Amino acid sequence: MKKIRKIFADDSAIELPINIVVMLVVGMVALAALIAIIPPPTKNMAVTIDAVGLNSTSTSPGNTVIVSSATANSPFAIDVELSVTDPDGYPVRDANVVLRGLGGVATSVTDDDGYCLLTTSNTSSGDEISLGTNQNEGSMDLTISADGFYDYEKTDAVRVVRTT
Repeated sequence: MKKIRKIFADDSAIELPINIVVMLVVGMVALAALIAIIPPPTKNMAVTIDAVGLNSTSTSPGNTVIVSSATANSPFAIDVELSVTDPDGYPVRDANVVLRGLGGVATSVTDDDGYCLLTTSNTSSGDEISLGTNQNEGSMDLTISADGFYDYEKTDAVRVVRTT
């Protein structure tokens, strides 16, 4: 019985919960300090669509692809060449680029020169695009994300127009 009374009379048992609380507070302060030093994205990207083309054939400047009615009635593929730079004109490398719309998706990553070639033709996944029967034009949206930059989003970045 003397040993049990001795345990309850010992004041050092209260130190463990206090130590845990102190360690938790110190840990939270350290975590907050680490999060505060992470630099936020501070730059915008400049994106230029250099050329677009139909089915890996010749590309033309601008962001519009003109297709014939015969081509528009069946699935087809387009290529888009673009470059991504920072506000100072330096290339943005390893940026994730996604082009989607008209039933197709193309993804790629920019190279060391900030250049990227997107192709909607991927026969394994069927990412070819098409215009509907009564659809004379359509558009595809562009999304680009890179570390240290704000995300770039542009609706109607690439236009596809049917001719008669």
